[in-house]
Amino acid sequence: MEAIDILGVPASPYTRKMLALLRYRRIPYRVLWGSHIEPPAGYPAPRVKLLPTVYLYTEAGREAIVDSTPIIDLLEGLYQERPVRPQDEVHHFLDLLIEDFADEWLTKAMFHYRWSFSQDAKNAGPYIAYGQNPQFERAAANRLSEDFSKRQISRLPLVGSNEVTAPIIEASFTRLIGIMDRIIERYGFVLGSRPSATDFAMYGQLTQLGIIDPTSAQLVATHSPRLRAWLDRVEDLSGHASSEWIEPTLIAEHLGELLSEIGRVYAPFLKANAQAFAEGKSEFETEIDQLRWVQPVFPYQVKCLEVLQEARLRMTTAACVELDKVLNGTGCEVLFDRLGR
Repeated sequence: MEAIDILGVPASPYTRKMLALLRYRRIPYRVLWGSHIEPPAGYPAPRVKLLPTVYLYTEAGREAIVDSTPIIDLLEGLYQERPVRPQDEVHHFLDLLIEDFADEWLTKAMFHYRWSFSQDAKNAGPYIAYGQNPQFERAAANRLSEDFSKRQISRLPLVGSNEVTAPIIEASFTRLIGIMDRIIERYGFVLGSRPSATDFAMYGQLTQLGIIDPTSAQLVATHSPRLRAWLDRVEDLSGHASSEWIEPTLIAEHLGELLSEIGRVYAPFLKANAQAFAEGKSEFETEIDQLRWVQPVFPYQVKCLEVLQEARLRMTTAACVELDKVLNGTGCEVLFDRLGR
């Protein structure tokens, strides 16, 4: 099969997520390092310009696709070896839920630490500029760095990072470091001794938080040398051989802390965001972890909640019963109120 072309930059957690996944699955690929502003010569532009952009050959020719989660699902159908989506219904749903948490909540921490702290912003701007083109003339790179940094700092409120929410974001990230440390110690990965899509989603965000951005990287290095080492291993799991998912009877104990963190911070955010969107509001306020949270409505994350709810509705009744046993008491139950099954 033709090698996949992927456009991205090292400072994109979703680019890093996809590259690590492709290596693990041993899917041939070529990296086109560069900005999403203009597609490479001869390549089509996606409908929405995001990184990474994956170029696949279809019956219609070369197609540009974005959004890492549906790309992963598409690759599951195209390539049979070393899948990252479990077949068991409960495992599969938990993979979707925790991947979404990493992609949509943990990225708040990534954005917050990168652009809220002056030393991190000064580090990120040039890193991003030269990541697009290491041969940039210094003055041009400095201009790009300054312009990009100003734009990203101005967008902090859009992703939910502000003076009100900062304590919630930082406390959640600190807890997650410990949670991931204990998960890795037990089994190596979130759903067992083999990686799922969830692990690559966590890895993508944590390459930035745990390696590139100074303030959060120091937190990871201080509180979990294990997690820091894990990031370097997950970068290339092409030789990883284990193929075991965690036993169903052990899921609740193994994932209880992580699911409770999702129920503590992400579930109430998703519900409040969706409610405000349904009411036509542009901003919402809610309580997360017994503290005030306020931010603009984020329409894409309304879709995230709907996707999770639809995934649960597709499960068999027996699988829903087992899933409910795992989620009971974690706070994640509120995501599926009045869904039935």
